[in-house]
Amino acid sequence: MEETKKIQENKMGVMPVNKLLLNMSLPMMISMLVQALYNIVDSIFVSRINESALTAVSLAFPIQTLMIALGGGTCVGVNALLSKSLGERNFEKANKTADNGVFLAVLNFGIFFLIGIFLTGPFYLSQTKDAQIYEYGKQYLTIVCCFSFGIYMQFIFERLLQSTGKTFYTMITQGVGAIINIVLDPIFIFGYLGMPRMGVAGAAIATVIGQIVAAILAIIINLKKNTEIQLSFREFRPDSKIIGQIYQVGIPSIIMQSIGSIMTYGMNQILLAFTATAATVFGVYFKLQSFIFMPIFGLNNGMVPIVAYNYGAGQKDRLMKTVKLSVVYAIALMLIGVLVFQTFPDKLLLLFEASETMLEIGVPALRIISIHFLLAGFCIVMTSLFQALGNGIYSMIISIARQLAVLLPAAYLLSLTGMVKNVWWAFPIAESVSFALSIFFFLRIYNKIIKHI
Repeated sequence: MEETKKIQENKMGVMPVNKLLLNMSLPMMISMLVQALYNIVDSIFVSRINESALTAVSLAFPIQTLMIALGGGTCVGVNALLSKSLGERNFEKANKTADNGVFLAVLNFGIFFLIGIFLTGPFYLSQTKDAQIYEYGKQYLTIVCCFSFGIYMQFIFERLLQSTGKTFYTMITQGVGAIINIVLDPIFIFGYLGMPRMGVAGAAIATVIGQIVAAILAIIINLKKNTEIQLSFREFRPDSKIIGQIYQVGIPSIIMQSIGSIMTYGMNQILLAFTATAATVFGVYFKLQSFIFMPIFGLNNGMVPIVAYNYGAGQKDRLMKTVKLSVVYAIALMLIGVLVFQTFPDKLLLLFEASETMLEIGVPALRIISIHFLLAGFCIVMTSLFQALGNGIYSMIISIARQLAVLLPAAYLLSLTGMVKNVWWAFPIAESVSFALSIFFFLRIYNKIIKHI
């Protein structure tokens, strides 16, 4: 009777698809928008210190991307396996997946604690000889890595909520964490309300406090509200079979996102050969584009458990309708992004105290790069679909092709022209390849899996 009640209550198998997708995704999209706003505001405050501080924070992006890749990729595997287990009505396996997911989050933190202690200095020295940028960056990144237990606990406990369709609560946890961060940023950076002026270190402290508070809130909500998952760590032993299934989907996602870290590091090296300002523009672009891309990631976070659940439940029509609607919404959001980047690039850059040199480099950069947004909207949905169906390897191949096989070589070859403006064309070129591969793999997975459901 208890299992029957759980099945009846789970909206992912019964609610009308459009309503379900919006119900699942809108809270995530709002929380992702708040996260993107935090990313932008964080850099805006740092830019008020000086351009070197903004450059230092921008150069930290590869390590932060790697941090998110490990946590996010692991949670993609947890999310897909847990939702599929619920769709199959295997509640014992769902509980074991949740327990092992928390265990893996703790291991992830341990890795980045060690990186924070031993590798932040060498990482910055590999990119710059500027003493001020080095000092700012080392302070910032050491704090972010050594206190990363907040972001890893936030990752896993929010994904447990998403896996059971309770995305409204993740909007609350992410929103609270981001707002705390935004409020604390100026207080710690500039020394308001009796606090000492901490500069870039203050930005990092505000970041980790926001993450820790969000994590605590996510844990409490899971224990009180997430009745479909029973967490139990008494006599817990890691389950190698469960962990293997998590990483069957998760490792391709981790690799895919880690490639973004390699790409960012490589692009920084190419751009620093022109000027530090070019690398700063690249960092600012990533902050700005997150305001467009993050809602689509929120859409995907709502889409993945729906697809995985209905895959497990054998409901092909609901699965395909979810995918079609997700593509439409993603492209619509990207269209807004294209219009904003094409129309107001100078206004966007001036938010970061852009100098004349930064405007000269940045305005054409934003206009050229944003050309690829519409194709990117489709590709992001497809890669999430592949992961939800347990074929994360397709997503990994697309990411490797786009960011390593095409983007970096194209950027390097274009840099040989001696004009930094030409380097930005590598992004539309790479996304065109990604689009072609996404269509190819979708047709392949449709014929092999979806049409046989």
